[in-house]
Amino acid sequence: MTTTADPASRLDKSRDVLRATRHPLDAIFRPASVAVVGATESRGAVGRTLMQNLISSPFGGTVYPVNPKRASVLGVRAYPSVGDLPEVPELVVVATPAKTVPAIVKDCGERGVRGMIVISAGFKETGLEGVELERQVLSAAREHRIRLVGPNCLGVMNPTTGLNATFSKGVARPGNVAFISQSGALCTAVLDWSHRENVGFSAFVSTGSMLDVGFGDLIDYLGNDPRTRSILVYMETVGDARRFLSAAREVALSKPIICIKPGRSEAAAKAAASHTGSLVGSDDVLDAAFRRVGVLRVNQISDLFHMAEVLAKQPVPKGPRMTIVTNAGGPAVIATDALVQNGARLADVGDEAMDKLNEFLPPAWSHNNPIDVLGDAPADRYAKTLELAAEDPESDGLLVVLTPQDMTEPTETAELLLKHVKGKDRGGKGGVGIGGTKPLLASWMGGPFVQGGVEVLNRMGVPTFDYPDTAARMFAYMHRYANNLLSLYETPQGTGDDEKDARQRAEAIIDEARNEGRGTLTEEESKRLLSAYDIPTVETVVATSTDAAAQAADRIGYPVVVKLHSKTITHKTDVGGVQLNLPDADAVRDAFTTMQSNVDKNDFLGVTVQPMVRMSEAYELILGSSPDPQFGPTLLFGSGGTLVEVFKDKAVGLPPLTTTFARRMMERTKIAEALKGVRGRRAVDIAGLEKLLVRFSRLVAELRFVKEIDINPLLASPDGLVALDARVIVYPAEVKRSEITPPAIRPYPTRYVNTWSASDGTSYTVRPIKPEDEPLMVQFHEELSEESVRMRYFELLRLDQRTAHERLTRICFNDYSREIALVAVDATGKAAGVGRLSKVPGFAEAEFAVTVTDPHQGRGLGTKLLGDLLNVAKVEGWSTVVGIISPANGSMLKVAKNLGFSLENDEEEGVMRATYVA
Repeated sequence: MTTTADPASRLDKSRDVLRATRHPLDAIFRPASVAVVGATESRGAVGRTLMQNLISSPFGGTVYPVNPKRASVLGVRAYPSVGDLPEVPELVVVATPAKTVPAIVKDCGERGVRGMIVISAGFKETGLEGVELERQVLSAAREHRIRLVGPNCLGVMNPTTGLNATFSKGVARPGNVAFISQSGALCTAVLDWSHRENVGFSAFVSTGSMLDVGFGDLIDYLGNDPRTRSILVYMETVGDARRFLSAAREVALSKPIICIKPGRSEAAAKAAASHTGSLVGSDDVLDAAFRRVGVLRVNQISDLFHMAEVLAKQPVPKGPRMTIVTNAGGPAVIATDALVQNGARLADVGDEAMDKLNEFLPPAWSHNNPIDVLGDAPADRYAKTLELAAEDPESDGLLVVLTPQDMTEPTETAELLLKHVKGKDRGGKGGVGIGGTKPLLASWMGGPFVQGGVEVLNRMGVPTFDYPDTAARMFAYMHRYANNLLSLYETPQGTGDDEKDARQRAEAIIDEARNEGRGTLTEEESKRLLSAYDIPTVETVVATSTDAAAQAADRIGYPVVVKLHSKTITHKTDVGGVQLNLPDADAVRDAFTTMQSNVDKNDFLGVTVQPMVRMSEAYELILGSSPDPQFGPTLLFGSGGTLVEVFKDKAVGLPPLTTTFARRMMERTKIAEALKGVRGRRAVDIAGLEKLLVRFSRLVAELRFVKEIDINPLLASPDGLVALDARVIVYPAEVKRSEITPPAIRPYPTRYVNTWSASDGTSYTVRPIKPEDEPLMVQFHEELSEESVRMRYFELLRLDQRTAHERLTRICFNDYSREIALVAVDATGKAAGVGRLSKVPGFAEAEFAVTVTDPHQGRGLGTKLLGDLLNVAKVEGWSTVVGIISPANGSMLKVAKNLGFSLENDEEEGVMRATYVA
């Protein structure tokens, strides 16, 4: 029993059918007609420039000026209102005072307009009155299903069609780079610069306040635009963080997304009650978010365009090691500094490469990397050196630097270098650049003397830079970009998490504290919370008298630790509330009495008694979480202990984690190297620590009422992992769940986990798929017969094709905001069936696919999976579900019909289209 709607399949017809419908943003980017509200002939007015740009651009549509005071504008008949137009315009551009805009949006909605650009300023940037105007505008747009760009923006250009719905001077050249900016002024500057540099664009968008259409919408739309090869973003605020990250993760693998966001110097927000809050700044979180979804962040505007060019022309490096070939030492040293400062490094020259270089380079060559071929190097010396360096397995990429000395041959050198590049086309061994496996960058330093060589290199797709440090920085960015993408779909290890009732037990602890009006859990409560998620904690016994404390210590065994037990005091060391290494019962009683006398009686509830943990070769770590206003809960990992805020050895991430993301997070700290074992010390259980981070991230993602957590120290040694101390801060009882920023990355949807028994008694667990399930999917495909495969894919795909890592990652790595695959697992732990529902970007529709392995067919499992998918669609708000079924697949056609699908025979394609409308 199978259907097909697989994005990897050549017969993914359902997605094609939906995409044949005009995308909602087509009304903005590809309108057949445009109305300008506020069109005027007044010189210097925005409405006049808009009209001039539209009527002079060759987009091929009709332009209607709307002005109740004029019969015509710039020779074009004008109309009093949108309602008076002879047709419904697809796009309406508004350039009237802010207070008039809500009524205009309402009028457009009632007329059936689907796209709007609001140029007008005077909204939330002016204060509360402007905020209210924005609320009215958005309410009217939502009511009438209008997609709206702005307000307070420059407008939108689509250079590929000639549309210029902006008030800029001039129009962008057509090209394959999409540029999105929140700054209209930057748009105009970039536009002017692009004409000088001959840079072309597939789209040019000023987003303004992003009241409706935001970065996520635009990235989704441009990700599906065949004319767009890369997306450049100037960002001031993220907007809808979950929407942005979801779209970016989907698009980043196929098209580079390169972003610049100012504000790195902004002081990090401080949270007095939390070490984590004081260590995590908003810019750290943004960096973590970009890494998580494969977005490359750069620091300079020029780098946006440099990286767009480099990634379009060169392969990404497989590692951080660069070889520099140069005829001058100084520029190479400068390039080396830039390389290292940006996270890459020089490649070591391999022994074989060194021997070969010695054979033909002059004795005075550098005998190291950078490879200095000396100032008198002719073209053939450069070319031979590059060829050897490219074949060296120690190198991941090359930079060739040339300075204009009297004997230098810049044009001839470029031509000889490119003969090597062309000779390695079609994936030649060790090749660089075009057709090769390693990137090749060049810096021909100078002016007119080297210009001929620059033109040769550019013509053949080798990016050139005026300065070698710029080129080195671009290589480091390329490595960072490649590393981010690699993490996206690296199959993680399972954590052994059986989805038990951790959340329910933890929420009971939190609810008790909030109902009592407390904002902080006691240490004992905090450790019970961690234990619910299988995070190991040291045994902690609450004692309310001296005798009870002594009895607890006798049972635990000496030495012990005694700590103040209080619901109000969180920093116990500040009031003498921690005593370590107590050797006997008398010391325990003394500690109890001392703590009782040091604090107010209302703050003293007794003490906790804990064993004095002495792990050999142990490291103190910190693991924490604090909220970010845009991205919700964040994660912190690093060196812990009492000096945590002094050393600030930290890494920041977003929940939920996989073991892959946990490892990447740990690798960004200095303590990570020590954990592997240094100077004779044994290594910590790194795999166990990764899994602990995954469980902690699940806690953070699931428990919305937890505001902040510090586990400090988390003791890590070869003998084990244990949380010695923990502090948990919760939101006050008056804070509602809807008022708390949710995780920016949607956590595992446990609501769709259920069990089901077939009529013959066979039991299955049906649950959303996980990245760790790739081995399960290999087993699943091994059990499909040739007939089932043919029904599924309309052709007989080989097993190695069906189980290729690149394909299975697209099945297992679900972004649960846009795709949910359900896997049915039998009692033996094998996958018996898979159903997948994929939302079509820009629509409230989704496509489905269902496959059941041959041993489990005929038991109703296909009906169960498809029924669960329809429930998912209902919960997620996806109103239409479609799929493609082979006409020969009678059992699946029957299932679809019984569940309420309408069936249509597509004779041209030889398939049956199944459609369900809620």
